[in-house]
Amino acid sequence: MSEHFDKGSLMIISITFICFAIALFAKGFTHDLLLEMGVFLVSVKLIVMAYKNSMASKEISKELGAIKKILEKSRG
Repeated sequence: MSEHFDKGSLMIISITFICFAIALFAKGFTHDLLLEMGVFLVSVKLIVMAYKNSMASKEISKELGAIKKILEKSRG
């Protein structure tokens, strides 16, 4: 799992989940719980977007490396 998420993302997920669990036990199933759930889901969404961005960046880097090799072969 560490290859997919950096330490900062894992820390944010765990802190947000802990705060969500504390709010669940402290507030119970009330309107405030929906607010906490929204915060949790936004945090997860941002982390998923960062992961997808990271994967796209790696793919672009591989493709640029392949283009560079082709250009070096054509020069030499």
